[in-house]
Amino acid sequence: MDNVLVLVRHGQSEWNKRNLFTGWRDPDLTEQGVAEAKKAGQLLKAQGIHFDVAYTSMLQRAQRTLSLIMENLGQSEDGLPVIRDKALNERDYGELSGLNKDEARQRFGAEQILIWRRSYDVPPPGGESLKDTAARVLPFYKTRIWPDVKAGKNVIVAAHGNSIRALIMYLEMLTAQQILEREVATGVPMVYRLTSHGHVENQRNLVA
Repeated sequence: MDNVLVLVRHGQSEWNKRNLFTGWRDPDLTEQGVAEAKKAGQLLKAQGIHFDVAYTSMLQRAQRTLSLIMENLGQSEDGLPVIRDKALNERDYGELSGLNKDEARQRFGAEQILIWRRSYDVPPPGGESLKDTAARVLPFYKTRIWPDVKAGKNVIVAAHGNSIRALIMYLEMLTAQQILEREVATGVPMVYRLTSHGHVENQRNLVA
C-alpha cells in the first residue's frame, strides 16, 4: 500500500483519564494510552504501510504516541523526517484548561459548557473554538502536509481530537454540525487515500 495519509489522535492521556479539559497543557500518556499507541503501530505494520514523513504537535502526548507507533511499526525515527509544529496542537480551552468537566458544569452551567464544547464558532473564555483551531491547522495542512501527500509520500499526522477534527472536516467536506457529531477515538489510525486534487478516494479506520 502506498500514498496514504494517516491521521491518529494520541493515546489516552493522564488528563483524559481524570476527565480534565486539557488543551495546550502537556500531560503524558497513561498506561492505556501507551498500549493504544503500540496497537496503532502494530495495526499499521499489518497493513504494510511505511512512512516517508511524520507530523505532530508540540505536546508530548502526541509526540510520544508517534514514537510508540513508529517503534511498533518497526520503522526507526532516525531516518524519518519528523516535523513538530504548534499549528497541530489541541484546541486551546483557555480558562477551562485544567478544570474537571463536571466541576466546570457546576461553575458555568451545563448548557454553557455544552455550547463551548459543541458549537463550531463559540470559544470558551481565553480559548479557541473549533473554527479558530481550523484557522491554524488548515493553512499548515495546505502548505506543508498536502504537498508531501501530493508528491506521493506516505504521511502520518499524530495530533489531537480537535486538530484532527479540523482536518477531517476539510478532507471529507463536512458541515460544522457534521464535524461536531464526529467522534475521534484515541489511538485509532484513520487511513486516507486521496486523489491528485486532494479529495478522499477512500477512508477507513484500523481497529483490532
